[in-house]
Amino acid sequence: MDWTQLPLGPLATNCYVLSHGKECVIFDPGSEGETLAKWLDENSLRPLAILLTHAHFDHIGAVEHIRQTFNIPVYVHKAEEQWLENPELNGSNRFGLGAITASPADFILHLEEELEIGPFQFKLYHTPGHSPGSLSFYFEEGGALFAGDTLFMGSIGRTDLPGGNHQELLNSIHNKLLALPEETIVLPGHGPATSIISEMDSNPFLNGF
Repeated sequence: MDWTQLPLGPLATNCYVLSHGKECVIFDPGSEGETLAKWLDENSLRPLAILLTHAHFDHIGAVEHIRQTFNIPVYVHKAEEQWLENPELNGSNRFGLGAITASPADFILHLEEELEIGPFQFKLYHTPGHSPGSLSFYFEEGGALFAGDTLFMGSIGRTDLPGGNHQELLNSIHNKLLALPEETIVLPGHGPATSIISEMDSNPFLNGF
């Protein structure tokens, strides 16, 4: 199984495509829906689902285009069930980019459980702090964590947006993510990939926690 990082949109939000053969799942199609659809077609990939680590505007901008193009379902956490339709909640009204919306998700996630989609299996971790419905998807087979805006290389998610909470974010990282195997690759919503052990050793936001 392979994953590809595709930075999209004005904030270079990382969309990830995790593929196995010709089947794939898409994490956080944040913008440039036509570009993403073309890339999928050029690589002869058949998407099975869109998985959202959270529903901030920069992670959902291409949701509707990709959903309709490939006729696939969207998954989001229950705490952000209303955010796709609401530009006040998803934050798009705050940044002068116009209202960014999508239709309601097809599947609402609320338990920390195993999620199986086609050949892909994930362990779900609810990791609030950056946003109330932030999810991290642990792909154990590939040793990778799709972490959204919870944990970055040398940094952590911002907590100054509605529903953000700095201490809650630190708790999520410490109790959920740092408990994963140290060699786990962390695939963040912005910037380069990192690893659990690298962030344990050098992330200044986690030192002394």
